[in-house]
Amino acid sequence: MQRAPRTIRWSAKAWGLALCLISCLFFVAFQGGKLSLMLLIIISCLSVYLLMGRWSGISSARGRREIGGVAGGAMLQSGSAIKANIHVDIPGFWPIPYVTVKDKLTKLGGETHVFEGTFVPDWKRRGELTYVTPPLARGVYKYEAVECATQDIFGLFEHGGVISMPLSFSVLPRTVAIPEWRQLRTLFKGNHQQSSVNGSHRETTQINGVREYIYGDRLAKVHWRATARTGHWKSKEFERESLPKLTIVLDRQTTSYRSGEQFELAVSVAASIVQFAATRSMSVGFLSVGGGKAYAETPGGHETRRRIEQHLIEVQPDANGDPTRALRDRSRLPASGGLVVLVSPQRGEAVLKLLKWLDLGGLSACHLWINQETNAKHRDDWTAALRSVGVAAYGVQRLEELPLVLGGKGL
Repeated sequence: MQRAPRTIRWSAKAWGLALCLISCLFFVAFQGGKLSLMLLIIISCLSVYLLMGRWSGISSARGRREIGGVAGGAMLQSGSAIKANIHVDIPGFWPIPYVTVKDKLTKLGGETHVFEGTFVPDWKRRGELTYVTPPLARGVYKYEAVECATQDIFGLFEHGGVISMPLSFSVLPRTVAIPEWRQLRTLFKGNHQQSSVNGSHRETTQINGVREYIYGDRLAKVHWRATARTGHWKSKEFERESLPKLTIVLDRQTTSYRSGEQFELAVSVAASIVQFAATRSMSVGFLSVGGGKAYAETPGGHETRRRIEQHLIEVQPDANGDPTRALRDRSRLPASGGLVVLVSPQRGEAVLKLLKWLDLGGLSACHLWINQETNAKHRDDWTAALRSVGVAAYGVQRLEELPLVLGGKGL
């Protein structure tokens, strides 16, 4: 919270009031009489009152913003609305009839929401404005400054101030919990898959964070700095060795999607798979293309998932976001035995050849098909074509279908 800068405004109304005062002075000087004197007194009192409005304290107002569900670094999920309370404290003693408060919420690279309301200050010259935002879409949002303004009782002059209250927060893509993916084990290649699954819970030497001390932990696992800082026993949390490598490929090509809602569904499906992999301690990687550049995260642990989630918050469709080009670069893909999951609404010969090429290269391929086909025959033809080359396919029309599809209806 910072003190607002003092603002000074000279408008046509101010010059008009000054002209009226000067005219009254000349009227008294050259005409005289009770009428001219009374008129001068009235205009003088009115001028003093209007002039003192500049020192009403509105330009030095202080305040704070309270946002429900955002404090403490918490993240919201797409479709959530937040409740905001703006508390304003106005110094000084000059009477203020009411205060208008305007707040702006800006989405990075998107629209701006403006919230405006008024309140009457109490005897302590304090007030509060409460509002609820509409459901927020996935993205990064930013609050900047709150504008406060007041007018005199005649509504002639407006005085304002700005209270700096910067705040940023993120809205995650919508996700759905996936309790089971029945065909996941069979998708990994050969005998290596079984040993991978058995070893998926072994710890590596890579520290992932700090956790509470569990009775029986070795002294070598105790995190002494965290223990000394908190006064409670803490142990080191190590990355789990997750040999099955899962790489998610997101199709961002603008021409692939019929609407923005379809792209949001693709992002939500990818985010749900990342969330599923986290619950299974699997190494997950990510690959997407946009602006002629490939965003790649090699399969890894907690930090990799965190960077992937941040990318999914900000990602947007792109005319140059063709995933087939990036998949041709073998260095961005996991080693043999891994699984590549393509999240895309594309279908056709090019996609079929690409998935078959991955399979021939020692990688398993899976297509999460973001489809909005109303013709069941077209859907069956595409899944049959993929099945013929040994590629698993799952058609997803709504996010709520994903757990059911992966739970036993994959083709």
